Formats: sequence, C-alpha cells, structure tokens
Amino acid sequence: MSRQAPDALMPAAETDVILGELGVLLLECGTSVTDVRGSLEQVSRRAAPETRLEFAILPEMVMVSRPGSASATTTVIGKGEALTFRQSARASRLVRDLETGGLPLAAAPVRMRAIRATPRRIPGAQSVIGCGLLSAALAVLFRCPWWAAVLALIVGLLVGGLTILMMRVRAAAAVAPFVSSFVSTLLVGVVANALDLGPVPLFAVCAPVAILVPGALITNALLELTSTDIVTGASRLMYGLIMLAFMAAGLYSGAALTGLRVDSSSAALVGETVHLSTESGGWDALPPQWTAWLAVVVLAIGIGLAFGSGFRLTVVCIAAMTGTYAVLAFFSPQVGSVVATGVAAAVLFVAARVLERVTLAVPATVSFQPAFLLLVPGTIGLVALASFDAQALASAPMMFLSLCIGTKVGSLLADLARITRSTVFLRWTKPARMGEL
Repeated sequence: MSRQAPDALMPAAETDVILGELGVLLLECGTSVTDVRGSLEQVSRRAAPETRLEFAILPEMVMVSRPGSASATTTVIGKGEALTFRQSARASRLVRDLETGGLPLAAAPVRMRAIRATPRRIPGAQSVIGCGLLSAALAVLFRCPWWAAVLALIVGLLVGGLTILMMRVRAAAAVAPFVSSFVSTLLVGVVANALDLGPVPLFAVCAPVAILVPGALITNALLELTSTDIVTGASRLMYGLIMLAFMAAGLYSGAALTGLRVDSSSAALVGETVHLSTESGGWDALPPQWTAWLAVVVLAIGIGLAFGSGFRLTVVCIAAMTGTYAVLAFFSPQVGSVVATGVAAAVLFVAARVLERVTLAVPATVSFQPAFLLLVPGTIGLVALASFDAQALASAPMMFLSLCIGTKVGSLLADLARITRSTVFLRWTKPARMGEL
C-alpha cells in the first residue's frame, strides 16, 4: 500500500501526462500500438485502480482520457526519434517495474529522462561499421561468391555513412531510401562492368541496403490492422510501402544506368542456399555451407553496432538469430520456404515474449525485429518491384501473409502461456476475492 500512496496523491492531470509520456517512449522503442495500449492499461490499473482511463495511440502521439470526467483529453506528442536497443531495454525494465508496483508512477519521469540521456560511444562509427558487417554477413549467409561478400562489405560501409549523413537532415531523410539504393546499385554495377563479372547475385545488390528495408514495419502494420488498430496500421503500412517503392526505384534506376543484371539462380531465401553449387574456385567460389552459422553471428554483431545494443543485448541478438536460422534451415527442406517462414516467426515471437518476462526484461523488439533480416520479406518485395518478376511478385504477398499468420499464432500462444503469470492471473482472481468479502 505504501508504494501506491504517492500515485494516489498525484493530481489527475499529472498522472495522465506521465502515462502519455510513457506511451510515447514505448512508441519510440518500436513497440506496436497494440502493445503500448496494453502496457499503459496495466500501469494505469496499478497506479490508479479506482479510475478508468482510456488510451488512443497513434504512431507518434498518445491521448489519455477519463470517460465521464469533465477534464480535457491529455495529448502527448513524441519527437519521432527512434531509440537504441539499449534504451529500449531500459524502457522495458521501467514498464515492468511500473506494472508490478516496484516503482511508483511519480518516479517514472526521472527514469524516462535517464533513459533518453543514455550515452552511446562513437555512435556514427558504430553505425557505419555495423552496416558494413551486416552487409558482408548477409552476402556470405546467402552464399554469394567471395568477391561479392567483399564488395558488399565495402559498399555497405559507404552506404551506411551516406545514410547516416542524410538522416540528420529532415528534407534529405525523406529520400534517403531512394538515394541509398541508387548509390548502392550504381557502385555494384560499376564494379561488375569494370571486372566483367556478368550477372551478380541477388544479395550482392540487396545486402548493402537491407538495413533500410521496412519488412518489420510492414509486418507490424498488418498485425495492427488485424488487431483493429486501423488508423495506425494503415498509416504504417502506407509509409512502409512508400519506402519500399523508393528503394525499388533507386535499385531500378541504378541497374538501368549501369546495365546491371541480377543472377536469377541466386538465393532469395535462407532455405534456397543449400541448393547452390559451383565448380569455380578462388574469389568466384561459394562460401562453404558451415560458414552460414558464422555469418549469422557476424550479422547479429553488425545489428548490435548499428542499433546500439551493447554487449549483453548483442548476445541476445546472436541467440535469437541463431535460433531463427536453425528453425528456417530445418523446416525449409521439409515444408518449403513460405511455411517455414511462418513457423520461424511463430517460434521466434514466443521466444521473444518469454525473454521479455525474464529478469533481463529484454523487449521483444530487440530480440524479434533483427531476425526479420533472415526472413527478408521486404527484400523479396523490393526485388519483385524492381525486376517486375512475375514469380517474385506472386511469392512476396505469400511471404508477408505467412509472416503475419505466424506472428499472430505466436502472439496467441504467448498470451495463453502468460495466463499463469501475475498480471493476467490477478485480473481473474480479484473478482473472486471481492466476492468473498
């Protein structure tokens, strides 16, 4: 009771503002509006059990209202700045402390200011190096020739630096997907023509810009649409499709300018890599199959550097992505790449939710979203739009649908598994106790 005393004495307006700021913080962590609303409802029940609050969540705005009250609706608008993975983990711990009553709501503003002020060492250099490692690791993972992996590393470093510079200017940030894709394809095309390499593997072109592909954004938008968050889901979906179209336009323009051709026999999905073979040696040889596991580790390290994970969260990324790759590698030969993608999404979502409940309080966005680079739904759509390949255009919606269904099934399983946990269980037991009284 003593823990909740400060919250009970807080003015209603101050409580609403703090809850709104907490919701904005979660939005900047990349949390879906459905999860943000659920977290705010649990925190409000703990902080103000006698008051009924309702929340309206938009991509960069949280509105808190009190039905039946004459007070005005409290609106808190975010800055739209994405937080690092490390900041997201600290925000997840804050929400967990508030949900369990371990921290009064009145103390939340101090914690939120500390989260936003979390330092990051040499963020520019870390992001550029992360983009380079991510690009090279994807090229090796999808078994591009060694020359393509080296080229992807160099182009990834250059594109990463260019993207960071453009993101600092609001006007330039809007066209960053197009410019980055155009420059990446232009560089790959120039090198391919200079060295007379012929058709280049798919991921020699896509790997340097894979970090910009809005696959997770589009999939989350579909999930929000199926959760009746129509406005937010539709706006996110439209934004993701515009980004995808910009990237496809950049890729198509660069390829048309240089005459770049993509090798149709190269792998587009993880499950297709086992079928690749070549008799060439040296720089034209394909990496051995076992190097894919090492590439997954390097890929996770690159993501950790690019998104500011820190050491512990990078270890979490390595575990999540290794598990995802193991599921894809096992199920793809059995049921095909489309079904395997849905199975991997379901397993990964459940694992992310379980991990979110442990002591480390790792948010699902940290462990779930990086693995989308292995599922690569956005890259499939990107190549389909750029190449106008009928088969690719047909398979892209199926991959998105598989991801959406798999994630929704995982969400259902995670919710059922949490029935015995504190928040849901207490909600069921409170009426019984009240009846006993």
